[in-house]
Amino acid sequence: MELILKQDVQDLGFKDDLVTVKNGYGRNFLIPQGLAALATPSAKKVLAENLKQRAHKEKKVIDEAQKVANALKELEIKIPAKTGAGDKLFGSVTSIDLAAALDKSGQAIDKKFISIQGGTVKRVGPYNAQIRLHREVIVDFPFEVIAEAK
Repeated sequence: MELILKQDVQDLGFKDDLVTVKNGYGRNFLIPQGLAALATPSAKKVLAENLKQRAHKEKKVIDEAQKVANALKELEIKIPAKTGAGDKLFGSVTSIDLAAALDKSGQAIDKKFISIQGGTVKRVGPYNAQIRLHREVIVDFPFEVIAEAK
């Protein structure tokens, strides 16, 4: 089943992408949730025209995302966390904590655009996250989890 995505869908595609999915997934989830529409020939023509018109506007958005990416590369984030024996953390550090730390440093980024490699952080040390600012602008962001001063 061919569909046109109306919104970004994790692990499937971005808004206005033409994707092929299994019939059940499209019919029972994507279309009822308003995440996609059927890719009829007329819908494909409308999509092509919209993409042509949006190409110019898209360049401005990409330039803005590049500016934010350059600002992020200059940041050095250290997240303090409570630790137990050795370097194990009480709890874990997730993308929510990283988003909060970035917000404190002046870069407001939604947690859903941050993915920490390996999922959650359970030990003290340096880690890496990917921050998706735009479909074409993805930043590898190094950060460090440090032991909170007792």
